[in-house]
This record gives sequence, C-alpha cells and structure tokens, in this order.
Amino acid sequence: MESLKDKDLRAIYCRQVDRIFKVVLNRPEVHNAFNEVMIAELLEVFLKIAKSDEVRVVVLTGVGKSFCAGGDLNWMKRMKDTSYEENYADALQLSELMHTMYTLPQPTIARVNGAAIGGGAGLVAVCDLAIASQDARFGLSEVKLGLVPACISPYVIRKIGETAAREYFLTGERISAERAAEIGLVNEVVHPEVLDEAVQRKAELLVSSGPRALTMCKELIEKVPLMDFDSVKSYTARMIAQLRVSEEGQEGVKAFLGKRKPNWNPNSSPRSRAFGITE
Repeated sequence: MESLKDKDLRAIYCRQVDRIFKVVLNRPEVHNAFNEVMIAELLEVFLKIAKSDEVRVVVLTGVGKSFCAGGDLNWMKRMKDTSYEENYADALQLSELMHTMYTLPQPTIARVNGAAIGGGAGLVAVCDLAIASQDARFGLSEVKLGLVPACISPYVIRKIGETAAREYFLTGERISAERAAEIGLVNEVVHPEVLDEAVQRKAELLVSSGPRALTMCKELIEKVPLMDFDSVKSYTARMIAQLRVSEEGQEGVKAFLGKRKPNWNPNSSPRSRAFGITE
C-alpha cells in the first residue's frame, strides 16, 4: 500500500502511530460536514487501508467541536439542481464508502468528539466500536429536510435495531450520548478529558489480538445472521478449522501454552505516545 502516514488531503488528514491508523475529518469550519471531496478521499484511504498489512486498527474522528454534521449544505444545494442520474451516481459513492468501511478487514473505532448528525451518525454506525464524549449528540434528522437516511440505513438499523430505528428515523429527534449507548449506537460514553485515553486503551486491546482472527470475527458478525442453520454449521466449522491449522492460530496456541506474547503482539505501545488530535 502507498504510505499514508502523516498525509494531509483536502478534507481529511491521516496519522499513524505504530499500528494504529487515524483518519481525521478536517473541515471544522463546517463541523466536518462531508461533501463529494471528503467522500472521495475517505473512500480512497479506506480502500488502501484494506490492503495494508501494517495497519492493525483504524480510528476515525473529527477536528474541532464536532465529529461530523452530515451532508454539507453547499454540496446539498448543488445536488438539488442536478439530474436524477447525477444524484444517483453521487449517492452511490456514499453507499460505496459506507460498505467499504463496514467490511474493512481491520477493526475500526469511532472517536466521537462531538455532534454526529445524519451521515455523521452513519459513519459511527459503520465502525466496529464507538467511544463518545459526554458532549456528543446524535441525530437522524433527514426527514426534517424531506429526505431519508437511505445510504446509512443498512448499518444504522443493524446497530440500533428496528424499534430504535423507527423512533429516530421517523421523528428525527436528537439523541444524547447516554441514549446512544442505550440503543447500541456507541459502546462507551466518557468525560471529554479522558476520551483519548479510552480510545487508546481499546485500540491496544485490539492490537493484542490476532489480526486474521479479528478479520474473521468481523466476517462472522456480518454473515452468520443471514444464514440458515444448515449452512451456518459447515461455514463456522470450516472457519475454525482453517484458523486452527493456520500460522496465526498455531502461534497463538503455542504462545499461550508457553506463557509468552504471540509474535503479532511483541509489546504494547506506551500510553505516552498517544494520539492527540490537532484541534
């Protein structure tokens, strides 16, 4: 993969500390609202991450007071005046981004530092884990504009379930960080001052696990609920058999029996090398 370390693009920037790769939404003047530029840059970066053996965990966050305010108003204004075909192509790019992030081989963590509205809430939903500041607020307010959360709906519905989706898709009301945790949109809510520490701790837990095993766990979560019981028996048996005889599985068992760390986890990154986000 082309190196993306410390790379600044137009709407995002990327930083890598050891095996933890940070993707930072960088349009604070519009609360990190996304437009066609940000969508294209995110898609480019995540497609490259998917092919990288160096990246073990991805953290997504935003600069400033907001995580992501959803669609940029100027972008939405431009799309309003274009054809159906142009709108379809534009929306398909967003759908492709969401699917690419959701199916990424590496685990992803959303560091939700502030408001995550509309498509911003979708970016939270496609991440495997989400840790939110107590100040964060969420919303699926597309209906207030006469629109729907279409491209993000497969992932939000999976994350929060049909009951909560019916409530918040239809009412468009704001969701507190605590309520987001109750419905499963985020995993943990912390004080803003310890947000980085909480994300770092979770990232280190992920790095300590077998990278292939993590990818297979994500595949299980995605595919098993869609299978019938007859199909799932052979699918899951094949998966565990493959991992048991794999190099990673063999190393993991040997390390456990030998009371040592496996070769994919030589030493955890020191906490002092944290990941501060440039505000």
